[in-house]
Amino acid sequence: MSTVTITAADINKLRQATGAGMMDCRKALTENNGDFEAAIDWLRKKGAKVAALRSDREAKEGVVLAKTTADNKTGIALCVSCETDFVSKNADFVAFAQSIMDAAIANNVKSAEELNEVAINGQKIADLVNDKLASIGEKIGISKFERIDADYVASYIHGANRMGVLVGLNKEAAEAGKDVAMQIAAMNPVAVDADSVPAETVAREKAIITDQVAADPKMAGKPAEMIEKIAAGKLGAFFKENTLLAQAFVKDGAISVADYLKSAGDLKVSSFKRVALG
Repeated sequence: MSTVTITAADINKLRQATGAGMMDCRKALTENNGDFEAAIDWLRKKGAKVAALRSDREAKEGVVLAKTTADNKTGIALCVSCETDFVSKNADFVAFAQSIMDAAIANNVKSAEELNEVAINGQKIADLVNDKLASIGEKIGISKFERIDADYVASYIHGANRMGVLVGLNKEAAEAGKDVAMQIAAMNPVAVDADSVPAETVAREKAIITDQVAADPKMAGKPAEMIEKIAAGKLGAFFKENTLLAQAFVKDGAISVADYLKSAGDLKVSSFKRVALG
């Protein structure tokens, strides 16, 4: 039990420093005999416990950001997630997410784990996240992190911070880079081209398509070679619809993305990342 008097000024000071609720601040100071720093640590520990207790909750809302370094050689996309859109639309939470992104860019961060160890004004981001969690009472965290390094990286944020896209190109092309990023946001390709589709994705699609063709009553009694040929054609259609370069360009459906890139100065896409809520 505390042997010192906890004043309203003490509680307000701790609340301003941590963002925690008044009752939590009063209890933190009481439990720690008025020691301000110990009370801050107590609140952080409380935040960690809250995170554990809420581990079964789904944090499907949040703020998605995408940003490049000043030289456009590196791009980072990340999601600072929360549970409700009420929190995700709050200006303070958006600013909090932006400060994390700025720290990621400034410190040349390569992973979410590394980012959590970066300090902002002397505090680790992991601790700041716990403080924010204690303040708002929702499960939050850096749930997604992607990075691209290329000769030129374009970034794009879609739908009020609900999706972010990075595109790596072989040379500077701001307008074309944005166009391609918007294509990726809208059409969600699985890879740059057919050759870069993961082998497991190809195998899964091929198995599904082959089973569908074989199950068609019209194919009853047909030789396996014919079924295989038809399935191969349908797999080709899958590549056309789901790989970036083969897709119809959203701003001009008469040409493919590959055609657009060639017309824009023989541009080549090395890689892309698409980060969305959910």
